Amino acid sequence: MAAAPPVYVYSPEYVALCDSLCKVPKRASMVHSLIEAYSLLDQMTQAKSGLHGGDGELPHGCLPTAPAEGYDCPATEGIFEYAAAVGGATITAAQCLLDGKCKVAINWPGGWHHAKKDEASGFCYLNDAVLGILRLRQKFDRVLYIDLDLHHGDGVEDAFSFTSKVMTVSLHKFSPGFFPGTGDVTDVGLGKGRYYSVNVPIQDGIQDEKYYQICETVLKEVYAAFNPDAVVLQLGADTIAGDPMCSFNMTPEGVGKCLKYVLQWELATLILGGGGYNLANTARCWTYLTGVILGRTLCSEIPDHEFFTEYGPDYVLEITPSCRPDRNEPQRIQEILNSIKGNLKHVV
Repeated sequence: MAAAPPVYVYSPEYVALCDSLCKVPKRASMVHSLIEAYSLLDQMTQAKSGLHGGDGELPHGCLPTAPAEGYDCPATEGIFEYAAAVGGATITAAQCLLDGKCKVAINWPGGWHHAKKDEASGFCYLNDAVLGILRLRQKFDRVLYIDLDLHHGDGVEDAFSFTSKVMTVSLHKFSPGFFPGTGDVTDVGLGKGRYYSVNVPIQDGIQDEKYYQICETVLKEVYAAFNPDAVVLQLGADTIAGDPMCSFNMTPEGVGKCLKYVLQWELATLILGGGGYNLANTARCWTYLTGVILGRTLCSEIPDHEFFTEYGPDYVLEITPSCRPDRNEPQRIQEILNSIKGNLKHVV
């Protein structure tokens, strides 16, 4: 029997709400339009975001109450509706996995991993990843959270730092003054959750090959030690060359290899977006990754569609790495990997 097609959370209303986020204006529309232009929607089951009520109902107290906003999270009009929509969409995706409707569920506008229970942070008003994990925990005993965004997944790590039922793994840039400032290799969790937080601090300029080697090495150890029943994978595209963050030097192919590695476990997998501030490159990345999930090779030429002009001057799907030095010393990377390996020996 062929595997059920992936579920893709979408509705025009949901995309319109996400488009209004001032940090990434129209990004949700650009992503959806490119996925549609490549005819990928036909191979997925669409699910409407449960905005209010129904499966996607938000648990009481999961939105930070004012005054939680900070300089990076202004209290703009409609922000509650936006946060509720994203949270509802991720819960809807998780519920589809719970109900066995699919093995993979996708919510590209989700992945807002910095928000805390009592404060908005880093452009994140509500931590939909945490809500998705909590929903998955209703059926799956051990849930693995993997965060490949440029920034440390601090909100998710904090939410589960005391439990051994959720392991969080974050690969991210770690350097003085870089947001959020947490996630050194020595941050391993607390109490019963000690050694169930795995942090991989990385320096500027890393490219696909080295990143994948690190990712595969860590995930191999994590899988063997933790033996997860389900996975939540955050795929922020701010690691991609050309992002205004100007830190990592990745392409969608490198992220795609990491995604393939996780998919070969054949576990219930919830896919989320995250950062990504070069809007065209973010759409390129997540469209390419949707192709990876579907086992489809996409043609190089960007198909004609509403946002076609945003993809100039080359109008191709591929992204070329920049000419920037890789600041990651092999010796330091090896030390980090050895340290993680040692920590995971404590996981029973």
